[in-house]
Amino acid sequence: MRRAAHYLTAGILALFFVYPLVWSGWSSIRLGDAFGFDNYRRLATYGEGLGTYVLNTVILVTLTVAGTLVVATLAGYAFARHRFPGKGVLFVLILAILMVPYPTILIPLYVLLGRLGLQDSLVGLALVMIMFQLPFAVFMMRNAFESVPRALDEAAMIDGCGSFGALVRVLLPAVTPGLVTVGLFAFLASWNDYVAPLILISSNDRFTLPVAVVNMRLHDFGAVDYPTMQAGVVFMALPCLALFLLLQRYYVRGFMSGALRG
Repeated sequence: MRRAAHYLTAGILALFFVYPLVWSGWSSIRLGDAFGFDNYRRLATYGEGLGTYVLNTVILVTLTVAGTLVVATLAGYAFARHRFPGKGVLFVLILAILMVPYPTILIPLYVLLGRLGLQDSLVGLALVMIMFQLPFAVFMMRNAFESVPRALDEAAMIDGCGSFGALVRVLLPAVTPGLVTVGLFAFLASWNDYVAPLILISSNDRFTLPVAVVNMRLHDFGAVDYPTMQAGVVFMALPCLALFLLLQRYYVRGFMSGALRG
């Protein structure tokens, strides 16, 4: 009975989560009383073209994921394995950024990017996205490194590796679940974020997919083109679902081996 109740509850919750996706997919192919892919054709030819918005989003995602992984890995390794003055205070300050709603600091960041010559730039937007991801990413990577026995890197150093060599050759394979978890969160945030690109990007040919999808909802005479917008939602959701299902095993292991130690 307990197992049946467990599966029943899980099935009901799954239906609640799956229903919006199924409804969006059904709405995206609905053409009045018929069905077809005209909505996806309008999506492909909207504005600068779907390829331009996909390319912009892929560039943003690549820069954000790569930058987040590099910085969070080095920072997490330093917090987990090294001692330095102000280590605890600095770590608390990094985590404190999580308490600041990021839309409230986008305007100052917009001004700062203008002074750096990175305004209306995918590189500048990627730097902002990396900054927003770092508190959680550093926390995850510190805990992931702390879950690895120190004997591993000590043995590597005895065999002739330096601190960086032990990190690259021994510790990184051991913290792969944590890396996948951080990378997946950075991917989802940069792929789906709407507010930061809306404020920091002003050129139509540099818009990302979320901004383009929201803009395409307005049709003739102010009417909302819901079917085309739903086609955009489905197009954006499919890579996220595929990547999550592909990396689910590492994602769960990353939380179990890393976050629970915090």
